[in-house]
Amino acid sequence: MPLELLTVACLSDNYAYLLHDAGSGRTALVDAPEAAPIRAALDAHGWTLSDILITHHHDDHVAGLAELRGAARVIGARADAHRLPPLDLAVAPGAPLEVLGEPVEVIDVPGHTLGHIAFHFPHSAMAFTADSLMAMGCGRLFEGSAEQMWDSLRRLRDLPGRTLICSGHEYTQSNARFALTIEPDNVALRDRAADIDAARAQGRATVPSRLSEERATNPFLRADTLKLQQAIGLEGQPPAQVFAEIRRRKDRF
Repeated sequence: MPLELLTVACLSDNYAYLLHDAGSGRTALVDAPEAAPIRAALDAHGWTLSDILITHHHDDHVAGLAELRGAARVIGARADAHRLPPLDLAVAPGAPLEVLGEPVEVIDVPGHTLGHIAFHFPHSAMAFTADSLMAMGCGRLFEGSAEQMWDSLRRLRDLPGRTLICSGHEYTQSNARFALTIEPDNVALRDRAADIDAARAQGRATVPSRLSEERATNPFLRADTLKLQQAIGLEGQPPAQVFAEIRRRKDRF
């Protein structure tokens, strides 16, 4: 039985995620931007945290951790342990991990930061990608290179298409507007942008999103497709170079 997923809005545009296993009564949190809304969601459902998973060290993903951790097991990247809050379990990509009775794949996704990891729950078909792969976008390259981020995105793109991509911010509407400057003739993109506008007009979250939809509409996942390369005049160029140009344009958008 898949884990129950609850998306929690935090700060001005962040998201945290609660995962609940009804069988055991245990609950996990992915990222902790702000304690109060997460605590309110836990209290409303009568849930107690057993695990907290951290994707990367930025303050808007860890600021609420100290207040929330209690007896929960805190899990984060071994390579980034020196700048994360104290960890109970430091994990490395590819190493075995189990959370709420489900095996979890730890994926190395450097680019936004060098120590960024993602958590893939294959049985529940969810991937917690924070500021690596985002709905209609990807994170800025604060520490890593375009080549590193492109490799990270390809790893995430290779997950099953039904996977829910649980990303860290409500940036989707702006990301969609930018994507339309890259592929204005992409019908799937135009349709999705209209749906996003409608959702935001009603105050609804636009994440999580399906990976299959990201593959069809997210320009940062499409740097190796002929149509996108032709659209920006880079046909036949190395995908990492195409990705770098898309990221450059987004940084100036």
